[in-house]
Amino acid sequence: MATRTRIFSFVFMMMSFRVLLGCCCSARIYKVGDYEGWTAKDDVYYAWAETDHKEFHVGDSLIFEYDPIINDVTQVSGALEYELCDYSSPKAVYNTGHDVVILMEPGFHYFITSNQTQCVLGQKLDVLVIHDPSRPIPPPPPSKILPVGKTYNVGDSEGWKVYDSDFYNKWSEGKQFQVGDTLLFEYTNQVNDVYEINGDLEFITCDPTSPVAVYKTGHDLVRLSEPGVHYFITSQSGYCEAGLKLRVVVGPLAKAVINPNFPKKIDLSAMERLNNWLQTFKPHH
Repeated sequence: MATRTRIFSFVFMMMSFRVLLGCCCSARIYKVGDYEGWTAKDDVYYAWAETDHKEFHVGDSLIFEYDPIINDVTQVSGALEYELCDYSSPKAVYNTGHDVVILMEPGFHYFITSNQTQCVLGQKLDVLVIHDPSRPIPPPPPSKILPVGKTYNVGDSEGWKVYDSDFYNKWSEGKQFQVGDTLLFEYTNQVNDVYEINGDLEFITCDPTSPVAVYKTGHDLVRLSEPGVHYFITSQSGYCEAGLKLRVVVGPLAKAVINPNFPKKIDLSAMERLNNWLQTFKPHH
């Protein structure tokens, strides 16, 4: 009896260990800066990342908490942009004040604030993300399947280079943009770009500091994936003020139109289908 009890205890201990191991291998959530949050302090985030020998894995999440009125989280591409606090070509911009960033790829990830004064004071974070094959990776968020819509060449033959306060307003008038449509911006990328921004105030004041997306190829295709008002400007000083900006209103997905004259499908019962089938075997007189 004592031997059986010891065996059960050993099995229970091993099962508990496996459960504990499984919990340790799940994705973790880190609040950046702990109780201090995301703010301007010299070297605080370097120290935070080193504390407790943090290891960031693919699938882990970072939570940035801050005042969105004066701050944001701008993910930049490399170490140079990170060191120089250069937010002009961000990979992503977050500005809710409570941003959850899932680390989906291994390698270095760089985060700064676009408030350059605070970035210079130390409000920036770089983390090295490693991929552990034993840890599950969460699937990426499902992408929307959009219909193939129309493609509009912004400005038509003039492209994205007209410095006239009313040109792009007149160009968009009368056009009915729908979810799934695409805007094509063509321009000389050495002197220009396309910034998609959040709202009417940024549009009026030509404020490029918190972009939703940035395009710089000179041949940019922008898919309109959400209904509502979309705002586009150039970040080049003076050009936006001269009129190089566009506002479009995007309508929702068009609903299918049902033709009332189209014959409806008749749902026959099993007995009716059997009777119809038997009719085919009756001799014809």
